[in-house]
Amino acid sequence: MATNGRPPLPALAVDGLSLDLARFEAVVRGRALPVLTDTARERIAAARAVIERAASGDAPVYGVNTGFGNLADVRIGREDLETLQERLVLSHAAGTGEPLAEEEVRGMLLLRANTLSRGHSGVRVELVERLLAMLAAGVHPVVPSRGSVGASGDLAPLAHLALPLIGRGEALLGGERLPGAEAMARAGLSPLRLAVREGLGLINGTQAMTALLALAALEARRLVRIADLVGALSTDALRGTDTAFDARIHAVRPHPGQRASAANLARLLAGSAIRESHRQGDVRVQDPYSLRCMPQVHGAVRDVLADVEAKLAVEMNAATDNPLVFAREGETLSGGNFHGAPIAFAADFLAIALAELASISERRTEKLTNQAFSALPPFLVEDAGLNSGFMIAQVTAAALVSENKTLAHPASVDSIPTSADKEDHVSMGMWAALKCRRVAANVRKVLAIELLAAAQGVDLLRPLATSAPLARLHALLRTAVPKWEDDREMAPDIEAAEALLAGPIDPLLAQLG
Repeated sequence: MATNGRPPLPALAVDGLSLDLARFEAVVRGRALPVLTDTARERIAAARAVIERAASGDAPVYGVNTGFGNLADVRIGREDLETLQERLVLSHAAGTGEPLAEEEVRGMLLLRANTLSRGHSGVRVELVERLLAMLAAGVHPVVPSRGSVGASGDLAPLAHLALPLIGRGEALLGGERLPGAEAMARAGLSPLRLAVREGLGLINGTQAMTALLALAALEARRLVRIADLVGALSTDALRGTDTAFDARIHAVRPHPGQRASAANLARLLAGSAIRESHRQGDVRVQDPYSLRCMPQVHGAVRDVLADVEAKLAVEMNAATDNPLVFAREGETLSGGNFHGAPIAFAADFLAIALAELASISERRTEKLTNQAFSALPPFLVEDAGLNSGFMIAQVTAAALVSENKTLAHPASVDSIPTSADKEDHVSMGMWAALKCRRVAANVRKVLAIELLAAAQGVDLLRPLATSAPLARLHALLRTAVPKWEDDREMAPDIEAAEALLAGPIDPLLAQLG
């Protein structure tokens, strides 16, 4: 049955075992509806029975009838076990700073529901269903971005995520910021009263940092292809050689990413009349590294991304609570799966790699604007002097690259003990993930500037024509940004090019490896 004139969304099974980046993206971007599987319900119910038995017994079980963190030795009476869970969520909602974006919050909701569906947390099926219902209804809790050190997981962000579920906090619904209880009511959902263990089940884990890193990885997938596409256009505008992209070179150093980028670059430049025009008599034997070493640099970024995606495939389907419930044995075991080190390292490595993607891009822009190398008009503009052309566009790229160098400093090497030194080594994974997303956003801007410069360079070489795929890229840009003739405001051009890289360029990217 259609909804509001649109067909219903396809269902996506949530079972704690099969989530991947493609499925994550489909839910987060509203292209699929998450549905809990019957098998997951059975696992959740079995673990819940273990917790209920523990709550009715006399033995101390962390998070069930004890305090938390350094207060784990404090026993809680049976009459206060539910109050304990609500107060845990309220007290841990201590975040600050600008709120996370709605897609980031949607990622957190999905990942938290998915980890709970593993059946190692001891919550009720009803709680997991309510998280998925919030996703389906577009109830997006307001989650401050700062406050997690990534030790017992992302405690503060996840506590804020849980507030509307219990009728507290704030949430966005249809773009309107509302009290949490009102947002739930408008969506036709009622708040829950947390049962034993459920407060801890909502806030103990790595789902904030993992959601942010998953989104950064999805952006990085596009950026590595954009870099090949734009880098090829720069190579042609600079009358570079395609010899360095010969498959034989890369077969004898067969890193997968390097071979993929080299194949893209060779394919993109094939058939260029610009290349053919200087194949004979070109005095340059070798191009600068920013051209010649694109396969090695772009490819290394691809390989880091592949490793990050492998880490995400594990973490998105991991049980990250403490204690964990093992229903078959009827036991609860305390451990440290909430520690964010694997994700913190992955976010730091990806930020470093993406920063290099921008760094080499800016060098190509510099070559394009530098008449000493390019043999094009100074700063890519006729009547230079009266016109400054792309002079300051390259400066903007340099500023963004410098910012990325600071942001690429690893967060995971830092640790500040918390909770009266009980949590004496922390991951800083949330900050690593926040920085990584900022780096990715800067990379897109730097590549947008390079695209503008490369297209201008190709225009200045007419009547020589570039290759067919690069001509399509050039034509696509020219639908949004005209050739630079006399000086005008550059910022709108950069914004238009960046907007093109954010979506309209996708059909061209789909043709690349």
